[in-house]
Amino acid sequence: MAEADRQKAKVVLHWLDKSRSQRILWLIEECKVDYELKIYKRQKDGLAPPELKQVHPLGKSPVIEIFAPGSEKSIVIAESGFMIEYLCEHFGPQFVPKRYADGKEGQIGGEAEEWLRYRYFMHYAEGSLMTLNILALFMDSKSTLRFVFFGRILMRSLDIRNSAVPFFIKPVTRGVADKVDSFYLSPNFKTHFAFLDSQLATSPDGGDFLCGTKLTGADILMSFPLMAAKSRSMLKAEQYPALFAYVEMLEGLDGYKKAANKIEEMTKEPFKAFL
Repeated sequence: MAEADRQKAKVVLHWLDKSRSQRILWLIEECKVDYELKIYKRQKDGLAPPELKQVHPLGKSPVIEIFAPGSEKSIVIAESGFMIEYLCEHFGPQFVPKRYADGKEGQIGGEAEEWLRYRYFMHYAEGSLMTLNILALFMDSKSTLRFVFFGRILMRSLDIRNSAVPFFIKPVTRGVADKVDSFYLSPNFKTHFAFLDSQLATSPDGGDFLCGTKLTGADILMSFPLMAAKSRSMLKAEQYPALFAYVEMLEGLDGYKKAANKIEEMTKEPFKAFL
């Protein structure tokens, strides 16, 4: 997109509380693009409001609309990775590492390490790490769902370990949660956090970010599952010092704080990144 068109374009972000929307707002702030923010609140059952289905058939958030200069019809984009790729390509190319090493343009194996890391983490964030966070949410969440028990419709917490079930079922639900945690969640979180700790220790050119010395779209995409893990005390400084420090560094960046302040200004509520 030409610079003149970039300046005239507009982005509309459909932002939902307790969702993955914040990192998209963060990137939009970093790109310094003209944007409009539309705020949505979850319903009492924890689900997104039906109005979001008027934006995208799945009714999920985040979703962005891109209004190109001179066009009254928007391009609707869903899925966080796709949104970050699109926004970086048109408004923030500085957040994508150079693809090829000098003199190796277009060659198989000529890709720079920074770029290879970038592409990897753009898929890893949602494909590997976020899956663990979602499962952990179901084990220990204060969110609610609607289900039928002996013909009665009840609202219950998604917290399987401490769910409000009849006393004779409690040992079963706690046992299931404990087994899932000890045999699957804890070992996998340890593996992933140790891996990410090592990735930071070997960042290209001794950089502070996952892909080198500069903030990338991949760092922004990775921020949500890591901040969620930190807020739920799954990620601890004494066990993974480099990774914990990395997350705190992201939380201290001007763009992140500006995006958080924007939400507080519009919702009149303290902002907290959590799952």
